[in-house]
Amino acid sequence: MEFRIADTFTDSLSRLTSEEQKAVKTAAFDLQLNPAHPSLQLHKLEKAKDPNFWSIRVTLDLRIIVHRTQNSLLLCYVAHHDPAYLWAERRKLETHPKTGAAQLVQLPETVESIPPPKQSSTKKSAAAAVAHGPFAHIPDSTLLGYGIPQEWLESVKRADEESILNIASHLPAEAAEAVLELAVGAVPKTSDRAAAGADPFAHPDALRRFRVMRNVEDLARALDFPWEKWSVFLHPSQAQLINRTYKGPARVSGSAGTGKTIVALHRAVHLARENPDSRVLLTTFSEPLANALHNKLRCLIGNEPKLAERLEVHALNAIGRRLYELNLGPIQMAQEQAIREIIAEAIKSSPENRFTPHFLWSEFDQVVDPWQVTTWEAYRDVPRLGRKSRLTEAHRKTLWAVFEKVHAALAKRALLTRAAMFTKLAAHFSLAKRVPFDFAVVDEAQDLSIPQLRFLAALGANRPDALFFAGDLGQRIFQLPFSWKSLGVDLRGRSATLKINYRTSHQIRAKADLLLAPEISDSDGNAEERRGTVSLFNGPAPDIRSLKSQNEETATVAAWLGDRLKQGVLPREIGIFVRSETEIPRARAVAEAASLAATVVDKNMLTSQGNASICTMHLAKGLEFRAVVVMACDDTVIPLQSRIESVSDDSDLDEVYNTERHLLYVACTRARDFLLATGVTPASEFLKDLDPNLGRRHQTHA
Repeated sequence: MEFRIADTFTDSLSRLTSEEQKAVKTAAFDLQLNPAHPSLQLHKLEKAKDPNFWSIRVTLDLRIIVHRTQNSLLLCYVAHHDPAYLWAERRKLETHPKTGAAQLVQLPETVESIPPPKQSSTKKSAAAAVAHGPFAHIPDSTLLGYGIPQEWLESVKRADEESILNIASHLPAEAAEAVLELAVGAVPKTSDRAAAGADPFAHPDALRRFRVMRNVEDLARALDFPWEKWSVFLHPSQAQLINRTYKGPARVSGSAGTGKTIVALHRAVHLARENPDSRVLLTTFSEPLANALHNKLRCLIGNEPKLAERLEVHALNAIGRRLYELNLGPIQMAQEQAIREIIAEAIKSSPENRFTPHFLWSEFDQVVDPWQVTTWEAYRDVPRLGRKSRLTEAHRKTLWAVFEKVHAALAKRALLTRAAMFTKLAAHFSLAKRVPFDFAVVDEAQDLSIPQLRFLAALGANRPDALFFAGDLGQRIFQLPFSWKSLGVDLRGRSATLKINYRTSHQIRAKADLLLAPEISDSDGNAEERRGTVSLFNGPAPDIRSLKSQNEETATVAAWLGDRLKQGVLPREIGIFVRSETEIPRARAVAEAASLAATVVDKNMLTSQGNASICTMHLAKGLEFRAVVVMACDDTVIPLQSRIESVSDDSDLDEVYNTERHLLYVACTRARDFLLATGVTPASEFLKDLDPNLGRRHQTHA
């Protein structure tokens, strides 16, 4: 007998208390070991439309809903008695008549928000009832080809712009994605059609929601890590990106929540499986994000230890340092503060210099060091991409007199910058007969630095499949733009953009998208088209507010958080983000006012062990929460006033504003279901982009 688990079961399990979850897991183990175990008290659900729905008693009030046939047992749902029975009475398990995929289908007549079909005595009047919908012109056979259940055809064809999101929320995932793509003018991919007699659970669409549990270990992993386990599932439309052979470096992009990290994970695993003697590096820009990748990888290949031995997960700076010490010897890293002090000393002995210490540091950090400029001739000719301040040759000569002294001081102290470390590594491996990794898969690739990319190019830019990147230009918050092609990483013809958002509600995604242009291009002209992205679920509209004072903001945010807690959102599912460390006390005050246990997390600890998380927007990267507050978005806070004041040329303002917008976009898109963004009057102009009526509404309230 096949024993399966549905994603609807793990979703419902996660909503129970910890004690209830333990009881359910025990019952699930008993069921797998002995489906006829007398303690389970199987009870056939007479009122269910599907004759194969049964109930299993867990406790006095808890019930597991299973779909039971002679050859299979499927865990479908778990809840307290009445909600569990009601769930079963409103659904049936069926094989789609056209695609052949197994689907748990909610019956349209049981959804109160979906108007019932109008009764009609003639086919002509029935057709008239659906004639004006945006999908009315699409043939039934085409809609069926997208995986839309037969029972939902008329509801879909009668849908208008207001009702389509509600209808989509009740459809199987592949059908929901199709109607949402149709709604924005895209042409969805038709679902694969199964061969006659094929197993409906083996269809790619069905594999997204049903998993076979072959043994107790499989079930234990699925129940212990329900959210993580399902979060590493691969969408069938992404499989071709994973399995494809690329003749050179490749990149997958997409807005926040579209599954880029999942694609990167599966790509790394695919490369390791297909190349049994290879070593694969899965990397990203920070230790906490590398740890998160490692945890997801453990969920994905936890029962394949030999595969894990050949697949290493590291933060890029950490693996760079390890490889340097293994191949080139000990290293003493130059810290930012030490370099700033060296620059200050060099300025004292350069009386002709008229540039500020801040400008000299930024020029060193963004041009001289990344490009490893070591001679006057090289500095004179270096392209200053992303640095829009115009410098004459005389200006450059003055600056170089300072930078020469900086280089000499670093050499005297035997200090090496990270840029120098990666550059030396790149030179070493470009000449080596063997490299430490056959393949490298990079997540959050938009924030790669010049020397990091140079190092990766040395590992394998000229070998098929050697480099795979996942990232979003709209989330670039750490690095200035530069040409990848100039470093030997040419992505033309090998880039793809993901369009389906799995993490963020339609309402939150639509608001956050207002912060960015509909198309963003890199320095090589590769464009990321952001239009046409669709979210798979609905949620409440984000709340954007401009308050009169910090006290009013504290009270407003605390009340909002209290409402979320009453709705069942757990403290660990809440994130509170601010622009910089300066605003952390405001976030603390909010948590205290809401009686919310909260932890201020830092770059070494991006999880808070059951409490709500407070951190800066930069540290929000890679995180996700059910409810997010982005607060203290005042006019002088974002964009940060000190960054604006440090700009020496008006044209540099573009880059400041772009990265600050990206930063707010990152913070807002960490939210799955609920988002509140606040500032004190005068609020950030970015909040007005999120809600054009913000200023007028505040004046009305005043």
